[in-house]
Amino acid sequence: MIYLDYNATTPIAQEVAEAMMPYITEDFGNPSSAHFLGARAREALENAREQVCNLLGCDRDEIIFTGGGTESNNMVLKGVAWTLREKGRHIITTRIEHPSIMNTALFLVDNEYDVTFLPVDEFGTVAPDEVKRAVRGDTILITVMHANNETGTIQPIAEISGLAKEHGILFHTDAAQSIGKIDTRVGDLGVDLLTVAGHKLYAPKGVGALYIRKGIEIEPILHGGGQERGLRSGTENMILSVGLGKACELIQGNLSNEIPRIKKLRDRLYEQIASAVPEAVVHGHPEQRLPNTLFISFPGMVGEEILKGIPDLCASTGAACHDQTVSLSHVLGAMGVTKEVGMGAVRLSVGRPSTEDEVDQAARLIIEAVNKVLP
Repeated sequence: MIYLDYNATTPIAQEVAEAMMPYITEDFGNPSSAHFLGARAREALENAREQVCNLLGCDRDEIIFTGGGTESNNMVLKGVAWTLREKGRHIITTRIEHPSIMNTALFLVDNEYDVTFLPVDEFGTVAPDEVKRAVRGDTILITVMHANNETGTIQPIAEISGLAKEHGILFHTDAAQSIGKIDTRVGDLGVDLLTVAGHKLYAPKGVGALYIRKGIEIEPILHGGGQERGLRSGTENMILSVGLGKACELIQGNLSNEIPRIKKLRDRLYEQIASAVPEAVVHGHPEQRLPNTLFISFPGMVGEEILKGIPDLCASTGAACHDQTVSLSHVLGAMGVTKEVGMGAVRLSVGRPSTEDEVDQAARLIIEAVNKVLP
């Protein structure tokens, strides 16, 4: 098996699994309990929170543990909408967001909110000027993803957040795809809120985090015992939180070395495919793109059919959650890609375990599969 679908999910790192194990077998206490097992659980939970904070460059009380990126995004959009509904009911986002943003925004539209979905250019980039033109007196939130899960295009977040601050508007970014692949410090980005998804960065599925800048209050969408500063009630999942913390610690120590290695593998993969299939088209920004992501189309073909011919290769035809359909990706549609080109898209994303041998084998298999489909 050759796995090139790291944008869909990552394996749990060995160090992460080892860090989690004591909380599966021994330290099972409830962090809210007063006895010694509870105290040990609370200490581990806060240590994990500190590890997340160290990676993002924020304070401990600015991190809320959640059940994943989708929950974090729902918390932001619904929480801000409910909290600031007397101030305004207008939200700005883009046409290329993850479904957890898009569908939550559409839910708010059904509940008498107004959402502007901004266009992107041919590289999948939203222009700050488009954001500026969309701002209204009743705008309460701007949310733009840091890096797209399909194309890997990195958005000008710092510039957009500056515009939001000028107008006193809260700014959120979904950083699920960027954390662990590029530097993602909240101070550099200038964001008020930021989403983390554990399974994208070698932590378990079912855990995430939400950065909420100090001083910002949002209405919780879960009510109960008041855990996580009252914003995410429910007994904390110690096992998964510890795993997320350890994964963040590993990123902080390895990112500077990993970025050039991963980029070299991605470019090696592209060069081999492009030399054999020169008509192939790469989607996304040529420079401002995640170092691991290659979203490439083979015009006149169907990406799903290509991958069916390579059972040993794990990859996607777009966002993984859309793999059961052959409709044109909403991201490619927003970029103005024609159906003839876009239907032949295959997303290849390398990761920490990827090797040159795997990349070379994948390139060979893809080229063979494409040649079989070619008329």
